[in-house]
Amino acid sequence: MRKLFLGATALMFAGLLAGCNQLTQYTLSEQQVNDYLHKNNNFQKQLGVPGLVDATITLTNLNSQIGRAEPGKVTLTGDASVDITSLFGPQKADMTLTLKAQPSFDKAQGAIFLKDMEVVDYTIKPEKMQSVMKGLMPYLNQSLKSYFDQKPAYVLNGDKSKGEAMAKKLAKGIEVKPGELVIPFTD
Repeated sequence: MRKLFLGATALMFAGLLAGCNQLTQYTLSEQQVNDYLHKNNNFQKQLGVPGLVDATITLTNLNSQIGRAEPGKVTLTGDASVDITSLFGPQKADMTLTLKAQPSFDKAQGAIFLKDMEVVDYTIKPEKMQSVMKGLMPYLNQSLKSYFDQKPAYVLNGDKSKGEAMAKKLAKGIEVKPGELVIPFTD
């Protein structure tokens, strides 16, 4: 009987601690961020050097890895379709991109932005387009940085859950942990 009482007490105490955690922070999973990115990403950009090469790049299938590849950073992978017009005529290519950024919380908007976005790796098919993309990469990097500096990777919605409503009101920044973004309510 005593063991049963101690077990029940320990279980209640663990539940109480877990409940308190919800009162001090809100946690966003990679899946929540991925779902938001899938619904709200609309990166399409015209890049190039007028008269030489123009490329329209459309980014799709974004997926995040939070704090796994590099502590404190978010890594995004995604696909890009590239329509290129150059002196050699129109061509199409497909890219797989790996991007890296620093998450930042904007309390006024209740939004998480991915700042200082940069392309850290990419592959392109057909491979003969590699030299063209290499020339366009500085423009793509700048465009992605600008886009993600202005377009949030996640916006807290107070209507969605009580946790998001509390996070929107009480947030004190953002912490990156493997697989999740934590928005603490206290310093």
